[in-house]
Amino acid sequence: MSAGGGATATVGLLDRVRAFAEAEITPRSDYFDSLPEAPTVATTRLHQAGLANWWIPSRYGGTGAGLEESVDIVSELAYGDAGFAFGSFLSILGTTMLHLCGEEPLARIHLEALAAGGGSCAILASEERAGSELGRITAGFTRHGDQVVISADKYFATNADAADLLLTVARDTGDDADFRVVLVPRDTPGVEIVKRWDMVGMRGSATYQARLRDCAVPAAHLLGGNGLRNLEIGLNASRILIAATAIGLARRVRDLSMEYAAVKQVKGTALSGNAVFAGKLGQIEMLIDVMRNQCRAAAAEFDRYMAAPDPLPALYRTGTLRSALAAKMYCGQAGWQVATIGSEMFGGLGYTHDHPIGKLVRDLRYVGLVEGGDDVIRDLLYSRFVVPAGKRR
Repeated sequence: MSAGGGATATVGLLDRVRAFAEAEITPRSDYFDSLPEAPTVATTRLHQAGLANWWIPSRYGGTGAGLEESVDIVSELAYGDAGFAFGSFLSILGTTMLHLCGEEPLARIHLEALAAGGGSCAILASEERAGSELGRITAGFTRHGDQVVISADKYFATNADAADLLLTVARDTGDDADFRVVLVPRDTPGVEIVKRWDMVGMRGSATYQARLRDCAVPAAHLLGGNGLRNLEIGLNASRILIAATAIGLARRVRDLSMEYAAVKQVKGTALSGNAVFAGKLGQIEMLIDVMRNQCRAAAAEFDRYMAAPDPLPALYRTGTLRSALAAKMYCGQAGWQVATIGSEMFGGLGYTHDHPIGKLVRDLRYVGLVEGGDDVIRDLLYSRFVVPAGKRR
């Protein structure tokens, strides 16, 4: 998301991220797979290196990198550990909504704080019964003069415990059709972390079940516009970067496979000289290239919207970008193909905890599950882009 950053501000950024990942993340795969306490030491070091929240616009003190550049940044972080990458970039969903939909004084104070402090914001949207049908959420807020009071039970909220801000999707108790996003500072009385989920993969991130009970915040913390539409707009950015994690993971599978092939003997010769192996690695390389091209194309489209003097009206009309949905679903499916090829290549070793390939398989599965599983994305693509415009819901 670039809305104030320029090429000069991001010169060398990718090289710095790559060096950081090589030094701080890649060598510590076992640590990140152990469900480490959040935030990790690496999170602090990311901020100390001047790399945290790299997309925040320069006018708020951030680096101002665009989403297209962020695709390659996320790929490098995910090459080291996709869970760490996920926790590092997911705040883009909240900062995008805050930047576009919050009043300028509210946006400025919090975006400047995130840029300066390297903090994070969490999204509290999903609920146990509502799932991906956010129109069924039960979280509610009530207006009391210059305050709003919100109560909510939210199911999956990444970064929620260590976050500075909880951007919570709720409906007005006085008007069931009025959905809003409410900015709730993490230290607001009534915020409770119920538990941390013990995830199968992506264990370098931290996802929680959270509860808000009668949390009072200023009425100015209500973001403007329809909360579900605001969420749709922000999800374009985060879904593209979720898709980009599959690129880094697939690259890691490819490289581990090449290392293995140099020492593994098949019929008296190195596996790297085997035609079947070569064909499989050629297939992986093709998938990596198409994943990257789709992610960068979707990100470039989003960047074009954000480069407008006032991007919100056009994004509000558009809502979900077809290119973002396609990137998310394609990379989830292509990444899973790479995981399958990679694990089969290692035979029984690929089904153990003794080799990194097993972790990569677990991590890759998340791309097709979070922020809309494949069936949800299929339905969105059908209802928004296949059904004739006059018959769309």
